[in-house]
Amino acid sequence: MLLQAWQVLRSLVFYTGYGASVVAWGLLMMAVAPWLDYPARYRLLTVWNRFAIRWVQLACGVRYRIHGVENLPAHGCVVIANHQSSWETIFLATLFPQLSILLKRELLKIPFFGWSLALMRPIAIDRSNPRAALKQVVEQGAERLAQNCSVLIFPEGTRVETGQRLRFSRSAAQLAIRAGVEIVCVAHDAGKCWPARRLTKTPGVINVVISTPMASIDSDAGKLMHAAQEWIEARLAEFEQG
Repeated sequence: MLLQAWQVLRSLVFYTGYGASVVAWGLLMMAVAPWLDYPARYRLLTVWNRFAIRWVQLACGVRYRIHGVENLPAHGCVVIANHQSSWETIFLATLFPQLSILLKRELLKIPFFGWSLALMRPIAIDRSNPRAALKQVVEQGAERLAQNCSVLIFPEGTRVETGQRLRFSRSAAQLAIRAGVEIVCVAHDAGKCWPARRLTKTPGVINVVISTPMASIDSDAGKLMHAAQEWIEARLAEFEQG
């Protein structure tokens, strides 16, 4: 009981600083963004991401261990990751000089947070129209990749509880094939420390593993996505087994 109360208190401290930083950084970005090009804007925006990752470590004891950073290509690629929490969205943006995230457009309406998010040139889709959304992902994603901006896609389409599995959509593979770029897979277990839709953060170490790039040229979207899902789920099984 005391441990739970302590974790709740630490989480409240975290969210107080987290919320204040979102407002402060959002106001700053609104003021300076018109005078910055996209690369400079992205670098400044991700200062907040680094702060958030450090802040949850200090406030809640949530640390991370990463393997495979050397596998990240110097050029734009399609990044596929499993989705368990907000942590990976914040963290993965710090690994790339430019990263466009596929997300639901409702997130851009959140005051301060959504406004800053819009400055990162995400691909914001309407999930109620899957056919139009897929077309948007492929077209806008190809544009971002042509500008050497990597694209992050969570193929499960929603946050998934630790231990659960959902079928991956093919949109990431279709985009990679269309743009002629590689796919890089990222597996993590952030949900054990930063669970979705729950206030309390649990101290611990988040595992992050990055795959070697997968070629998409002359590939079949279904087979490519199956290989990506197999790789990620194999890593998740390793995390769960300890």
